[in-house]
Amino acid sequence: MDIDLFLDMLKIDSTSSIEAEFADFLASRFDGPQRHIETFDVGDGSRNLLVRWGVPKVVYCSHLDTVPPYSPPTLDVDVIRGRGTCDAKGQIFAMYEACKVLEDRGYSDFGLLLLSGEETGSFGAKAFNSMPSKPFPTEDAWLIVGEPTDNCMASAAKGTKSFEVTFEGRACHSGYPDNGESAIMYFNDFITALRSIVFPTDEVLGATTWNVGKLVSDNPQNILSERLTCRVYFRTTFESDEMVCNIMKNIAGPQAKLRFGRRRVQDGSDIVAKEVAPWQRAMSVKAFGGDTPSRFEVLDGFPSKPVAFGSDAPQLTCFPNRILCGPGSILTAHKDEEHITLLDLETAVDNYVKMYMTIIQKNN
Repeated sequence: MDIDLFLDMLKIDSTSSIEAEFADFLASRFDGPQRHIETFDVGDGSRNLLVRWGVPKVVYCSHLDTVPPYSPPTLDVDVIRGRGTCDAKGQIFAMYEACKVLEDRGYSDFGLLLLSGEETGSFGAKAFNSMPSKPFPTEDAWLIVGEPTDNCMASAAKGTKSFEVTFEGRACHSGYPDNGESAIMYFNDFITALRSIVFPTDEVLGATTWNVGKLVSDNPQNILSERLTCRVYFRTTFESDEMVCNIMKNIAGPQAKLRFGRRRVQDGSDIVAKEVAPWQRAMSVKAFGGDTPSRFEVLDGFPSKPVAFGSDAPQLTCFPNRILCGPGSILTAHKDEEHITLLDLETAVDNYVKMYMTIIQKNN
C-alpha cells in the first residue's frame, strides 16, 4: 500500500463545503493511461469525481468531505490518526488500492465514484442520482459504498430525519419572570415530552434515538429568552420512521393534534392534559427530510451486521444493488481520537477485491 499517498490525502483539509481542493488533488494523483477521469459540479461550489476503467459493472464509492475540526495526520507504528482517517479517506484509499490491484490483473469494468457533501446532507449523492444522463449505465452496476463498518457488510442501516424547531417567548427582566415567557423553558418542556414517548424496538435496527444540535438562544443572562432555535435529529428504524414524521408534524402550534403533560386535580389523581400545552403553542417545526431505513446486499462469505448511521447509499437509488462496507470503527469517527490501523486498511483492500470478484462471478 502507498501509505505516503494516504498521508498526503490526510494533509488536505476537506471539511464539508471546502472539499473541492481535495477532489482536484485526487484527480491529479489518480490519473493514468487506462483511466478516464471526470468531475461534475454539484452546484454549491463542490464537485463529484469519477475515475473509471472502461464501463463499470462494479462502482466503489465514498465521500470527499469530513466533519470539523480538521486535524493533521500522525503515523504511530501501525496506527494512523487524524481527521478523515476512518471517515472516509481511509475508505477512499482502500478502494483506490483495490482498483490498482484489479487494474494490474487486467480488469477494466470498474470505477471509483467520490461524492461531496455527505456529512451535511448527501448533496453530491443527490446531484449524481438526479443526473438525467449518467456517465455509465448505473442500472447494470453494483455499488459498494465505503463507511466505517469494521470491515463488515451492513445488512441494514437506520434512517435519519432532521427538524428545525423554534420556540417564541416574550422577553422581560429576569427578576420578574411572570411578566414574560421563556423560550428556554418551553424548550425544556418539549424535551421532557419527547423523552416520554416510547418508540417501538425494531427487531433488526433496535432502538430509535435522537439528539439536539445547533441550539441557539442569544439572550443576556438577566433577560428571559424571547427565541430559541435548534435542530432535532432522529435515527429511525423500520418500525419508527413514519411514527417520527407524524409526531413532529402534529406536535406544534395552536392546532397541535398531540397532547402532552399532566395536571393535578383535588383528589390527588393525575389525568392527561386535554388541551395543547403552552410550549406547543409557542413552537414551530420545519422538516428537512432525511433518509429512510435501508437494507443492503450482503455477499456470502463476508461478516455482516446492522448499523445505526446514515450514508450516501440510500440516496443513490439509480443503483439497484448496493453494498455498505469499509474499514475503521464508527465509534472513533467524528471524534478527536479518530484513527485507523494499517491492518484494517489491508483487510479492506482484500475485501474490496474479493467483492468485485464475487459480483463478477455471480453475474456471469
